[in-house]
Amino acid sequence: MDKPSLPSGTRDFGPEVMMRRKFIIGIIENTFKKFGFLPLETPALENLKTLQGKYGDEGDQLLFKVLNNGDFLAKADESLLIARDSKAITSQISDRGLRYDLTVPLARYVVMNRDKIHFPFKRYQIQPVWRADRPQKGRYREFWQCDADILGSQGLSNEADLIQIYDTAFSALDLQITIRFNHRGILDAFAPWLQGAENHARFMQLIDKADKIGFEGVLKEITAGNLPNGAEAWTFLHGISQLSDTHEKIAALQKQPHINNAALTKGLEETKALLALLQNISLSQNLTLDVTLARGLSYYTGMVMEVVANDTRIPADFRIGSIGGGGRYDNLTGVFGLKDVTGVGISFGLDRIYDIMDAAVLFPSNANQSTALIFCCMDENGMGTAFSLASRMRNANIATEVYPSAAKLKKQLDYANHKGIVWAAILGEQEIENGTVSIKNLISGEQETIPQDRLLSHISK
Repeated sequence: MDKPSLPSGTRDFGPEVMMRRKFIIGIIENTFKKFGFLPLETPALENLKTLQGKYGDEGDQLLFKVLNNGDFLAKADESLLIARDSKAITSQISDRGLRYDLTVPLARYVVMNRDKIHFPFKRYQIQPVWRADRPQKGRYREFWQCDADILGSQGLSNEADLIQIYDTAFSALDLQITIRFNHRGILDAFAPWLQGAENHARFMQLIDKADKIGFEGVLKEITAGNLPNGAEAWTFLHGISQLSDTHEKIAALQKQPHINNAALTKGLEETKALLALLQNISLSQNLTLDVTLARGLSYYTGMVMEVVANDTRIPADFRIGSIGGGGRYDNLTGVFGLKDVTGVGISFGLDRIYDIMDAAVLFPSNANQSTALIFCCMDENGMGTAFSLASRMRNANIATEVYPSAAKLKKQLDYANHKGIVWAAILGEQEIENGTVSIKNLISGEQETIPQDRLLSHISK
């Protein structure tokens, strides 16, 4: 008999973990709603032609492909099988894949439902995605994203809203973060200096690794790849990133003759306009312009942003990447036949946020509490009363259980303590006879006997 196991990069979530995950999701979802976003779900499976070519070459390699139904080799080219050409034969044996993110499925949905949608279309989506990546700490093959996107509006107020969403949600989670932002126009300005679009695309891929391999690591790969002027461009960008003042960063960019072009002008104009909007509100979290931030996905065209945790309560030896990110993508629906629909969105990395909050012990004591009150009967005669009172409590939106048998009180209270239940309503022979209930606070240990008709008000206060 085979020993039960899980596929690498996936996990089970027990009740305690699920309660904490739902605590995080609840805060994020409520924040989305506050800013006027509506819910959407899309299938786990998408056609491969929908997914391929949207994430860059490296992203395409991480797509999970699903074999066609039935005899998937029936129409396969035998010569490709003999040659073991897996890349060429994939299109013949697989036409579907698991979604890589929630943004491309959103674009597909908008194009298919264009006649039913009123723009700007603001949707949020909280679902799992899959990537055939190498599993490691903070990186899974199946993980959840919590996305908010706005389609059909070019106004920079959308970017300002999305930054506020990050600020609001992480403040509610009591997690200290830094929101890094940049404009792809600033990076696109380097294309002439790097001698062409192909070199520029490779440059973007390499600098996107900076948070993993550092400045020297990126410099080494640029040098090894013989990118024209790549080392000089990266050194210049990294130097600007070390400046503390945003205006100094902007001034330094404007002084570099190799990138004095229309892309830089647009990037800086929109950056300054966004900062001007944000001056009208008070952010609780740190916001910084990081000119090295690339965001590797190829569909971004404007403002990009990324969230990293910098909470001092996180253990020093705990290392994890970004916990959120997003940006402007003006042309994504165009590949599906719907042009001139601009979009911008962000994502929260639920799994990494959970890992950080768990490591830093940031979950509140009630985050994994499912039941507030439990009825403990000393004999079977009390079960009817317990069911009646429990029904009243549930009708008042108080999560309530009745212990399923008249077991020893210690056993019942041990069960309640294991689940983190705060209140135990004890019904013995005397309580039933007198129409009372002994109510015990399982945290403080305080206990008193009250009339049964006062139980609701006692718990509510």
